[in-house]
This record gives sequence, structure tokens and C-alpha cells, in this order.
Amino acid sequence: MIFDVLTLFPEMIENHCKYSILKRAIESGVVEVNTVNPRDYTLDKHKKVDDTPYGGGAGMVLMAQPYVDAYESVKKQANSITVMLSPQGEPMNEKLVLDLAKYDQIIMLCGHYEGFDERIRDIIKPREVSLGDFVLTGGELPALCLIDAVSRKIEGTLGKIESAHDDSFADGLLEYPQYTKPREYRGLRVPDVLLNGNHKEINEYRQAERIKRTKERRPDLLN
Repeated sequence: MIFDVLTLFPEMIENHCKYSILKRAIESGVVEVNTVNPRDYTLDKHKKVDDTPYGGGAGMVLMAQPYVDAYESVKKQANSITVMLSPQGEPMNEKLVLDLAKYDQIIMLCGHYEGFDERIRDIIKPREVSLGDFVLTGGELPALCLIDAVSRKIEGTLGKIESAHDDSFADGLLEYPQYTKPREYRGLRVPDVLLNGNHKEINEYRQAERIKRTKERRPDLLN
């Protein structure tokens, strides 16, 4: 999977990718993460990429020319999709992540300030994705969330791909409670069913716990 990220702050993306599971996925060649800075494509000698909005209003708007030129510089794969990180987009969820994981390349546009000149949308026609119903200072954090979530679905990222199959939301339910050593801590014991070695009973217990936890915490998922 190739991730190409258009961002004014490439260090935010690059630094995150130097750690943990994502680092190993990149080193093994399962995942590739590239950054493109629209400042490198602006025609302004001062590297300016934003300007005041027509019609007035607070803040600055990202200019079309640097972003469109930066986008067109990216080598497109045959099976590619472009995503704009925007609070106006569809909410990021497990269904969306699985859909995006089917592609070989995801190109992402990270916004800032008051957002994008509308002509960027008109020309590039991206799929817009939101982290939730709130506004962040930039699109880098949502982009990193998307990279992380999609990478987990790619064979070879995790030690066992089954780990992703058992995640919360993988089949619409939250994950069951997990335990490790010691068996007892501050008077709280690991449930006996997890210690008896009967995998049928363990699976039944875990499925019941998933339904119980989902009903308590996210009853909307059951609907």
C-alpha cells in the first residue's frame, strides 16, 4: 500500500512513521509513505500557499494552484483513490477503512486555516473523509489515523492478520475484554473460563462479552 500525503508539515507525517508497527511495515516494504509539500509548487517567491477569502471573512484560504500542481506531480497507480481530510467529509469508520484498504494507493490532501479553495475540489474530485464532528487545526492527524487504520488491514503489517479480524468494529461489535499475567491483581481475578483450555467455551464467553459490552457502551451499533 502506498500513501502519498500532501501536507504543509511533512515532518508530522514522517516522524510518526518512524515508530512501532508502522515503522516495521515500512521497513519490510508492506507500506510506503511519501509526503509532498505544496509550498514546493507555489509560484509565489515567498512560498505563499494561502490568501484572504473573496467576499470577506476571517482567516486564510488555501490556494488552488499550489495544491493542484502538487497533486498532479504524484505518480498515480492504476488502483488509486484520492482522499481529502475535511470536517465536511463522511465519518471515518471500519466500513470506510476496509473499503480504502482495497486500493494500492491512497493520495491524501491535508488542509489548514479556513480550508481549501473550492476549485481544488472541483478539479481533483476527492473522496472527503472526516475524523468526526469537530474541527482540528489541520488534516495531518486525520491522515495519520487513516494511514494507521488502513495499514492494519494489509497483510504483513501485523504479526498476525487475525489480530485485525478481532478488533472492535471488525464485525460490528466491540472487542471482548483482554487479560494477561498475573492471574490476580488487587483482588481482581482473570475469569476462570479463560484458564480452562476449552476453546469452544472461551469463544462462547468472548462472543457473549462482545455483545454485552456493545449493548452497554454502543447500543447504536446493535441497531
